[in-house]
Amino acid sequence: MTILRRIWRGLTDRYYRISIKQRILFSFIVLITLSISALGTFTYWSSANEIQDNAYKASQETVSKTAQLLDSRLTHVGLSVQSLMLSDAYRKMMIDVFSHDVTNYYVHLSELQYVLSQATFNEPLIENVLIVTPIGDFYSTTQVRAQDNSFYGSELYDLSKESPGGYWAKGHYDRLFTGNQRVVSFVVRGIYEYPYTPISNVFIVVNIRESRIVSLLNQGGRQAGRNYFLLNGEGDAVVESNWPFRDKFPWKPLLLTDGQADPPDRAYAYDGKKYLVNYEKSEVARDWIVSGMQSKDQLLSKLKQVQRTTLYVIGAVLLTAWFFSNQLTSALLRPLFKLGRLMRRVEENQLGVTYESRYKDEIAQVGFQFNRMMAEIKALIADVKTKEEDKRHAEIRALTAQMEPHFLYNTLNTIYCKSVMGENDDVNEMILALSQMFQLGLSGGKDLIPLEDELSHLQQYCAIQQKCYEDLFEYTLTVEDDGELLSCPVPKIVLQPIVENSIQHGFSDRTSGGTIRVAVSREQDMLHIALRDNGKGIDRERLEQAMRREAPSKKGYALFNIRHRLQLYYGSGARMEISGEPGQGARTDLWIPMGGGDVGHGISGI
Repeated sequence: MTILRRIWRGLTDRYYRISIKQRILFSFIVLITLSISALGTFTYWSSANEIQDNAYKASQETVSKTAQLLDSRLTHVGLSVQSLMLSDAYRKMMIDVFSHDVTNYYVHLSELQYVLSQATFNEPLIENVLIVTPIGDFYSTTQVRAQDNSFYGSELYDLSKESPGGYWAKGHYDRLFTGNQRVVSFVVRGIYEYPYTPISNVFIVVNIRESRIVSLLNQGGRQAGRNYFLLNGEGDAVVESNWPFRDKFPWKPLLLTDGQADPPDRAYAYDGKKYLVNYEKSEVARDWIVSGMQSKDQLLSKLKQVQRTTLYVIGAVLLTAWFFSNQLTSALLRPLFKLGRLMRRVEENQLGVTYESRYKDEIAQVGFQFNRMMAEIKALIADVKTKEEDKRHAEIRALTAQMEPHFLYNTLNTIYCKSVMGENDDVNEMILALSQMFQLGLSGGKDLIPLEDELSHLQQYCAIQQKCYEDLFEYTLTVEDDGELLSCPVPKIVLQPIVENSIQHGFSDRTSGGTIRVAVSREQDMLHIALRDNGKGIDRERLEQAMRREAPSKKGYALFNIRHRLQLYYGSGARMEISGEPGQGARTDLWIPMGGGDVGHGISGI
């Protein structure tokens, strides 16, 4: 047992060391061996196809001859009807029909007996003939007419309206004569002064016993497993005496039309068995089709023994092929599948995956290179993230530091103006407001502060400016009734520079009547802040051009600073839009994500 284990372990180790090229070669040897063993299968199918083709051609020839024989007999039926309409007795009867004279009905009935008997004598297929006219029905007195059933109330009459030139009706029970036997009917309109004037209410009905049609179809003799049927274009049986199907012809979609070639596949399944099916359309009854059907099992019965032996061989070969192919493909492709799964996980940003294998072949070497590549990628990503974060922090600090001195210079100038004018009470209030603004603006060194603090910062600024420019403007603030809005984190000092632009530039040409309105609301998961004034307006295109330049003008610097800071914080998640026309005021809209960050966890050190 130990020796076997050692041998197996040695073979296993050797298998792990061979190259993938050698394993593929081994797989090809196995597949070729299996292909050669399956040669018997192809031999059998070749023989079966040859027998099937020959049987199909022979059956098609028989079907064509049967259709020709049927057309010949149906043509004789039509000629018998024409002979009847050319007779002197028929002409006299039609004269009375045309004049609606019923006095000579029995005279015409007597005179037509010879003509009717001659028609049945000339064509033995004809069971009986009925001439239907408005003055009465004419038929052979050897037949008993069913007086309760009128032709004008029958289905044959309804169908005659759709086919005024005459038609062949499929097999049905004869309701016009007693006996209730199954017949096939030929219905045609009566002709007056043939062939010029058809009479719409005169019909000639020729009944052919269904059994005679069946005998005609099998006149060539029955063969084992082969049957012939007569059906119409809808797939219904014309004669049902030997109809083996439960409903319509099962291969109705395959019925041939004029000029259509044979179907490529001649074997069709029905009720668990396969049959060869042939078709031939009738040239006389245009809607009739002669079909031959022969059992494929009986046709190939001589090859049954060969088939059984071949099937046994095929079964054994298939089982062997299945087993070996499963084992081989699993062994060959398992490392590739594993490496593919790892790569798909990397596509989903799972960068901690590693490839492990006991093999030493080419695929294993690719997997180990994959591990080294992933290690280098993770190190590179970590380094890039660190540098990008440091760069972003530094840029935010620089922008905030630039904003605060700009505001401070303007505010100190305002306080200085008040002190020069001796308005010490206003100076005290402004200094106190400035102190509170510094406290809110510094915010403990954090860059994100609650919206409530940012609005307080803006109110203190407006209070200072209203002291400096008395009666210049009014300031209103509206916050949507939502307790969550005031606690939303926003970057500090984003509103005051916008209001400062309104005061310094929007109201530069007036001394009173200015209004500044600030509205805060929620739009889905975004915080929307709208700031509007009624100043002299802006040239929006020029302002946008100024903000796009690397060194924006003094007028557009504050707006450029705010937009850039929002991009650094939120990327494309935040928006800033400026609108307005000269002389119609200006409006600035800010959209800030409500979940953009946690208050108190911003960047410190500013």
